[in-house]
Amino acid sequence: MNWLISANSNLYDHTSSFEHYGFIDWRQGNISFSVGDIVYIYCTKPVMKIRYQCRVEQIDLTKDAIRNDKEYWRDLAEYEKSLDGKYMHLVLIDQVELEALSLKFLLSNGLSSAPQGPMRLTGDLLSYVEKSFDDSKQMDFFPDIIAEETSIYEGIKKTAIVNKYERSSIARAKCIEYHGSKCIVCGVDFRKQYGELGAGFIHVHHVIPIYQIDKQYKVDYKNDLKPVCPNCHAMLHRKLNDKFYTIEELKEIVEGR
Repeated sequence: MNWLISANSNLYDHTSSFEHYGFIDWRQGNISFSVGDIVYIYCTKPVMKIRYQCRVEQIDLTKDAIRNDKEYWRDLAEYEKSLDGKYMHLVLIDQVELEALSLKFLLSNGLSSAPQGPMRLTGDLLSYVEKSFDDSKQMDFFPDIIAEETSIYEGIKKTAIVNKYERSSIARAKCIEYHGSKCIVCGVDFRKQYGELGAGFIHVHHVIPIYQIDKQYKVDYKNDLKPVCPNCHAMLHRKLNDKFYTIEELKEIVEGR
């Protein structure tokens, strides 16, 4: 069965909680969720989009059997309230930042009103949501980096490939929103080069190596993520004399030529 539930990011930091652990123990309420159900999470104002796709892996958990996630609560009074009742173990499948999953488009594709409580997803709306997530998986910004950087690191509770954060569409959106979509190394602007076809296109590079990231780490979208073009991105992930170049060092090379 497929469900749509809502989340208030003003009360709880869902993005960091999922990034650090890969799951959230979520209050079930009085809904009969089952193991194996797929749950989509709609983030309320100011986001107003479906951002997360999860799978229910356990149900009817008591507060003694769940993860202590107090650090992610922005409202501690709400945290205390959250400790009552039963919980389900929601494991993250995918997270996206898509205009197609904003309230405006959801209302045009079968949703009757902004989600408040849990609701079943069926019919055209389910097909639309599933297709949006499937389409997002095709947006592979730089597959060659995955093939080249095969090292696996432990340290953020779940195993991650080296550019996990770079490939998070939520992290990517926040980076571009702040820095723009012009390459910070060589200055290329794909919109100027290709018109509307290139509008908004850019890669995102993480300046902190993934092996230095532990569970306490929270992405600083302004300082840790930088927009770079595919060519510069490839060079940042390419070693010379057993050394990776920094953005500043690569910029010096580009400007020197």
